[in-house]
Amino acid sequence: MRIVVAPDSFKGSASAVAVANAMEEGILSVFPDAEVIKVPIADGGEGTIEALIVATGGQIITEHVLGPLGNPLEAHWGILGDGETAVIEMAAASGLPLVPPEKRNPCITTTYGTGELIKAALDRGIRKLIIGIGGSATNDGGMGMACALGVKFLDAVGNSLPSGGLALQQLVTIDVSQIDARLAETTIVVACDVDNPLCGPRGASAVYGPQKGATIEMIAELDAALAKFAAIAKKATGKDVAEYPGAGAAGGLGAGLLLFTNAQLLPGVDIILEAVHFSDIAKEASFIITGEGCTDFQTACGKAPVGVARIAEQYHVPTFCLSGSLGKQYEEVYPCGISGVMNIIPSPMNLSDCMNNAPELIQAAAGRLCRIIKKSMEIGSKAEK
Repeated sequence: MRIVVAPDSFKGSASAVAVANAMEEGILSVFPDAEVIKVPIADGGEGTIEALIVATGGQIITEHVLGPLGNPLEAHWGILGDGETAVIEMAAASGLPLVPPEKRNPCITTTYGTGELIKAALDRGIRKLIIGIGGSATNDGGMGMACALGVKFLDAVGNSLPSGGLALQQLVTIDVSQIDARLAETTIVVACDVDNPLCGPRGASAVYGPQKGATIEMIAELDAALAKFAAIAKKATGKDVAEYPGAGAAGGLGAGLLLFTNAQLLPGVDIILEAVHFSDIAKEASFIITGEGCTDFQTACGKAPVGVARIAEQYHVPTFCLSGSLGKQYEEVYPCGISGVMNIIPSPMNLSDCMNNAPELIQAAAGRLCRIIKKSMEIGSKAEK
């Protein structure tokens, strides 16, 4: 029996790798002779690097870059097992957790460090990049990223703009003449699971600005600054991306990547599953167990468990989902190919205990699920006689 475990992380409590290991232990307690294939996955946010490196046998690289407040820090990126593909999480260099809550201000935070990670990959000869853009602390339209790669953003007297999204109010000229030429020969796929445009009521500033520390007044200023940026960038690059779905992701980094590279914005889980050749793994499975921190109606919109299930369904392989919690309209995942959903919590428990004991709860839940599957197999066998 071959059982594939392909979970996302349980955010804040267990990485995808830790979840996969816990699932394996639970499975082997019921099916001790099973071959368990572990494929920890992600959707482009936290854990993308680790999931892909583990799944492909790649390596982690450490770089010294500038953080979202311009402070030096160490950030990690990875080279996949093929030796030809880099995976970068913008959150590693420009993420919200890197900024203390009392210092969060998207008017001044920068994506420069993300650009430095891209440049580091280019310096190593990598010409295929996977970039996850979830979890940003920024709202600069990717200006910082582009600056690190040679683009100049100039004010009325020809001075370079300071860092941060609010500085785009002063933008007059974008000079792309010195952009890193290697970008033209580099394939970039961007893991992006939102479809927000750059500006307006559903734009980067209005929707995501508050969680980054923006006040109502800041949101209006940042939105106007991004609109100005988009108009000037259109003249400089010939690309009109303001309304492009996903342009508003990561404070407009989606737009910046579209403008200054040949990037494609694609659903994160699809990129990850393709990179690990999940179709080849799924078709040989007896069944698959996936999982995530919370399963609800949003899961059906293309989150990791549904991405797994849709591939498995092509090969008539059942997929089961273990979840930290079951939220509103979680039943919507059933038409997406998930055969069953199980909450890992066996009895009433406070949130901190759940999060602190996630691996043990996941292991136990995997065991319970496998006992049900084992018994159903026995029933099916009897029915055939």
